[in-house]
Amino acid sequence: MPKARPSRARSPRVAIIASRYNASVTDALVAGAQEACQARAGVHAQVIASPGSFELPTLALAAAESGRFDGVVAIGCLIQGETRHDQVIGDAVAQGLVGVTLLTGVPVTFGVLTVKTAAQAKARAGGRQGNKGADAMNALLDTLAAMASIDAPSAATPSRRLPDKAKGRKSR
Repeated sequence: MPKARPSRARSPRVAIIASRYNASVTDALVAGAQEACQARAGVHAQVIASPGSFELPTLALAAAESGRFDGVVAIGCLIQGETRHDQVIGDAVAQGLVGVTLLTGVPVTFGVLTVKTAAQAKARAGGRQGNKGADAMNALLDTLAAMASIDAPSAATPSRRLPDKAKGRKSR
C-alpha cells in the first residue's frame, strides 16, 4: 500500500543511502547531496551505509517502508570493468529503485554513477561535470514539492532551471 504523501506543513525527511564501494567517489556524492539539503532550509537527511550498489534497492525499500522518510536518494558508483558485470548491476539497481517508488509511493532518486573510468566518476562527483549526488538530492526535493502541490492544487509547483542538453550543447 502506498505511503501517504509528504505534508507541506513540515520540512522533508530524506534518507541518503550510499554504497561503501568506490568510497572515494561515493563520499563526494554524499557530500554533494548533503550540501543540497543545507541549501534548502529545514531539510533533514540521514545517511545510511550500503555494502555496495546492488544492495541499494533493499535498503531503499526498508527506508521507504519505515515511515520515517519522505524520500530516498540512492548513491553508488559502478565503473566498467573487463566484463558486463557493471551493466548487470546497474540495470538491476535501476529497476529495483523504480520498483521501490512504485511499490511504496515514496520517491527514490538515482544518484548511481555508471561510468567507464575512475576519472569520469571523479568528474561527476564534484569535478568538472558537477556533483551528481547534489543533482539527485535536488531532483528528490523537487519531486517531493511537486507531489505536495498535487495534494494542494492551489500551491504552485516550484520551478528551477535545469540543464537542457537538447539546446545544441554537445553531450559529454
